[in-house]
Amino acid sequence: MAEHDFETAVIGGGAAGIAAARHLHQSGVKCVIVEARPRLGGRAWTMSDPSGNALDLGCGWLHSANRNPWVAVAEEQRRTIDKTPPPWARATLPYGFQDEEQREFRKAQDEFFARVSERAQRDPDVPAAALLAPGGRWNALISAVGTYISGGELENVSARDFDNFDDTHVNWRIVEGYGATIAKCGEALPAILNCPVRQIDHHGKRLKIETPHGAIVADQAIVTLPTSVLASTERLFAPALPEKIGAARGLPLGLADKLFLSLEGAEEFEKDSRLFGATDRRATATYHFRPFGRPQIEVYFGGDLPAHLEAGGISAFFDFAVSELKENLGNTFARRVAPIHMHCWAADPFARGSYSYALPGKVDCRATLAAPVDDRMFFAGEACSHNDFSTAHGGWTTGITAAEQAISAMRRTITKTRQ
Repeated sequence: MAEHDFETAVIGGGAAGIAAARHLHQSGVKCVIVEARPRLGGRAWTMSDPSGNALDLGCGWLHSANRNPWVAVAEEQRRTIDKTPPPWARATLPYGFQDEEQREFRKAQDEFFARVSERAQRDPDVPAAALLAPGGRWNALISAVGTYISGGELENVSARDFDNFDDTHVNWRIVEGYGATIAKCGEALPAILNCPVRQIDHHGKRLKIETPHGAIVADQAIVTLPTSVLASTERLFAPALPEKIGAARGLPLGLADKLFLSLEGAEEFEKDSRLFGATDRRATATYHFRPFGRPQIEVYFGGDLPAHLEAGGISAFFDFAVSELKENLGNTFARRVAPIHMHCWAADPFARGSYSYALPGKVDCRATLAAPVDDRMFFAGEACSHNDFSTAHGGWTTGITAAEQAISAMRRTITKTRQ
């Protein structure tokens, strides 16, 4: 490693790490991103289909787009922003789910959300599933939607954390890819790829960051690793930081996998329409027909369902999707679809999941995880955000906060040295 001495090392090159490094770089700080993957972007990853269209295998929606800082980045890059309302904001296709039933479901779901909000204000914290109506007809479908939102099953998700999520209900997409936009934002920044961090030694005056390619020495580090990686990486910190590891364990990564299918005769379906695979079970997928008007179906799997399917790879996801599509659209529909691409995020060793949720009673773990250590180790990532967790813009805002904390600490050190 030709260059191995820095003022600040940013551990992880996802949304948070890129935002932090960009802010440091613009502020004149000698910094570097240390990334285990051969690419930047982390859990934001855009691939191309055979026609060259962008497929976001990770995050794909500019949630709370009217205040999402990645919108400005996309505009800087002259990306095309699609402001078409998302499929969940409109009526679902009526196959096996008639209009009156949809109204009943939406009413039951709104009442569930209201009970969660009311209960979240009181102690003790409870699992979100405790707020489902006893024996409610729509509990299974509400639970399925809950897995798409949080990545976890509602029995494991804190009601308080579920309610803390701040959504402005403005959701846009980037035609050229959210992941591509995030990765390009870090393109000009100093980075070392294919370089997993084995240990951050903070015994001495300066940090020693051990990697397979040698040690990196830095005055500071901003750690942006996913919580599932933090929680399972033995001896990552020396001396150990049990509070950080405990906080990470209280904020596991849920799972949301996406399968892209090609679709023959796509014009039969309205652009950006949606279908639930089933309305009477939680282990079901949702089907987004003709995203961006393309002849495709974007299939969403959340919670325990994709966790079980990942063992079988893309064929298991495809078989499951085809079985649900046949249930709704007839046996011959199977001949109209074929798999294009997907990524198994739980099996990804540098992610081990999709995005964080708090276990019941563990909401405070977000603040614990975000707290600086010794004024020279700082933490960022969507899991550190109190209200914007599970999003790329949560990664951005916490990355900027950590960078500002690092710069302020550096200035304090310089001031003390001069006194």
